[in-house]
Amino acid sequence: MFARDIGIDLGTANVLIYVKGKGIVLNEPSVVAIDKNTNKVLAVGEEARRMVGRTPGNIVAIRPLKDGVIADFDITEAMLKHFLNKLDLKGFFAKPRILICCPTNITSVERKAIKEAAEKSGGKKVYLEEEPKVAAIGAGMDIFQPCGNMVVDIGGGTTDVAVLSMGDIVTASSIKMAGDKFDIEILNYIKREYKLLIGERTAEEIKIQVATVFPGARDEEIDIRGRDLVTGLPRTITVCSAEIEKALREPVSVIVQAAKSVLERTPPELSADIIDRGVILTGGGALLHGIDQLLAEELKVPVLVAENPMDCVAIGTGIMLDNIDRAPKQRFI
Repeated sequence: MFARDIGIDLGTANVLIYVKGKGIVLNEPSVVAIDKNTNKVLAVGEEARRMVGRTPGNIVAIRPLKDGVIADFDITEAMLKHFLNKLDLKGFFAKPRILICCPTNITSVERKAIKEAAEKSGGKKVYLEEEPKVAAIGAGMDIFQPCGNMVVDIGGGTTDVAVLSMGDIVTASSIKMAGDKFDIEILNYIKREYKLLIGERTAEEIKIQVATVFPGARDEEIDIRGRDLVTGLPRTITVCSAEIEKALREPVSVIVQAAKSVLERTPPELSADIIDRGVILTGGGALLHGIDQLLAEELKVPVLVAENPMDCVAIGTGIMLDNIDRAPKQRFI
């Protein structure tokens, strides 16, 4: 039995693994729980995520990826090893080939770190590919034709904006403003306005349940619990969509600005194609309520959310793996 080729979407928030011939076989949070006294890995993925903010002093739940790149090399390696061992993909004769994704503007040192982590966790040959390109392929865009395609990939740590043509990136921008920063903005807003301290998981829940970034697009409420900063006691408050829209206005405007700057640098012929074909949103941030309406209004072009925005990069790695042998000229880093 030979090892299968695998594609990894190594995200700041989630790790998705695609196995050739099987599809997406793993989708778990990029969290590792470690015992500080012994440096032993206690839990990885969903099990570790449940521990965030709920552990005794000697146990810490770490997210080894920050802003789309590796912040803690050893822990990233341990996490990848755990996931790959869980899937048991090694063949008797060969190790799997791995295609892994990275943001567009990372340094060669950061690239090397991603590559090394994948090699050490059991990859025979490791290919690196830029995330917006893979996301566009996974969203079903035909980027190999000589016409413009624009994709906005809003992940957990970074937002990648790119215009693609002839199978490559024409103009791109990668900013460290994405899902995690939205959570922190919500957390700070609640702290400032209500003097209530909440955790990141509660902030994420608010973002999913009631948040919107387009004024008046949603009107919902949610009860949240936290610790009162004045009395130090637990307290419950109710927040509504309009408040969260106000809290997220600034971070979302950064994404809009990045998309505008990419469009400004795009050759006019390709800009004309984008008016016809529209902009595709991928990544978990594409599920943020009203983001498509806001971008459509600001950019004056149609904006569509991909079918499975969170899975686009993983699906794209699968399509690219199928073509690795057929397209030797394709630029893999």
